[in-house]
Amino acid sequence: MKRYKVIAVLMALGLVAAACGRDEGGTTAATTEPGSPDTTEAAGDEACEGVELEATDTGVTADTITIQVMADTGSPLAPGLFQGNVDGLEAFETFINDNGGIACRELVVEAWDSKLTPEETKNGQINACANALALVGGNSLFNPDVSTMNTCPDAEGNPTGLANVSALANDVNEQCSLNSFIIQGTAEPCNADGTPISGERTLTAFIGNIEYYQSIEPELTGLYMVPGDLPTTVQSATYQLVAQEEAGVDWAGAFKVSGRAEQSAYTPLVQQARSGDVNYVYNGSNDVAMTLMRREAAAQGLDSVDIWACSLACYTEKFAEAGADVEGTYVWMQFLPFEEEGSNEALDNYLASVETPDSFGAQAWMAALLFQEAVNGIVESDGPNAITRASLIEALNGIDSFDAGGWMGAKDPKGGFSDCMVIMQMGADGFERVFPEEPGTLECDPAGVVEVTLDPAVEAEKIQ
Repeated sequence: MKRYKVIAVLMALGLVAAACGRDEGGTTAATTEPGSPDTTEAAGDEACEGVELEATDTGVTADTITIQVMADTGSPLAPGLFQGNVDGLEAFETFINDNGGIACRELVVEAWDSKLTPEETKNGQINACANALALVGGNSLFNPDVSTMNTCPDAEGNPTGLANVSALANDVNEQCSLNSFIIQGTAEPCNADGTPISGERTLTAFIGNIEYYQSIEPELTGLYMVPGDLPTTVQSATYQLVAQEEAGVDWAGAFKVSGRAEQSAYTPLVQQARSGDVNYVYNGSNDVAMTLMRREAAAQGLDSVDIWACSLACYTEKFAEAGADVEGTYVWMQFLPFEEEGSNEALDNYLASVETPDSFGAQAWMAALLFQEAVNGIVESDGPNAITRASLIEALNGIDSFDAGGWMGAKDPKGGFSDCMVIMQMGADGFERVFPEEPGTLECDPAGVVEVTLDPAVEAEKIQ
């Protein structure tokens, strides 16, 4: 079985997915065929012929292009938390250089450990400003000060800033930065100047999975497990709660859980599920939380639940190792799963390049493909000496739909969600696709992406 280690996530995450096609009714399963266009080809060898390569900006020499991947990897609170992002980018570096490089140059990837602190995240931006063309594939949970990323001077002293082609951006300030281009779906709206909006606002949520659950149990009475370790993660659950409720879920309760809690902490949740005659439990926290909840439910003989459901946070090797304890759990995700090697070339390239595939590494690889697409576009239109921080940001702003060669669902890197998904279920031998049934496809439906209006801070105060 492929390894897909994903360290426990602290938040409810909706992820991105694969290429979508639609019929007249607006819904169809998209197919990504083996041998689809190779997104990792070096940009036009012809563009390099006869060109004397130059150092065109910080991070771009005549021979190399340097990018920086910044992720929380070394904090004693969660050692190796997002190591997959670094591993993915370092593997991408090798893969690209083995296949002709990028913009007629060798790709150099430098790593920075943001250590789960805003200080080290800021220092990472400063280091990238001094040494790199762009930040690529990052995943730093605490990134509230994006001023360096927004205004960092280029080689000529212009306050161009750095492109941040991120795998995932948790902090709303990073999400809203005009220089951020994000693989992970984002819910928050932003002001036109790249600053966050506070108070009541309209957020985006993905509910495509709910219709599938309702095809099994039309009347869903639910209990929501809210990731309760950080105020921001609690707030991240608020719009999902409201969106699912508007889709027909009758919530019997929403309760904070900690990724560090013991099984006994789930005793009252099981009691609440029993008293509320719950038939649906949605876990917005990590894989450990779902595993412990299922074990405690089994210990107490709770048998009313038909749908145990989780986000990508449960698509982990650790969760799979829980075996029969978590069998039957549904996991929705927005890219083709690792089990379907051979269905998509970008997926295959990633799997062949890393020793331990995980979802964070996969998103980092997708971010690198987005960076590559922008660079290739510059080379094709203006040549390999046109690569600068400003031209890269301009090129990225020109990409309003990206699907990583059909591996993930098409989305605008500037924000929002893909409307595509696949639902996996834990079986006796690991994760199995249940919807849509055809391997290598995703279900895409614009109705799966909705808007809800609320103040997350106010709503978070109502959660126990």
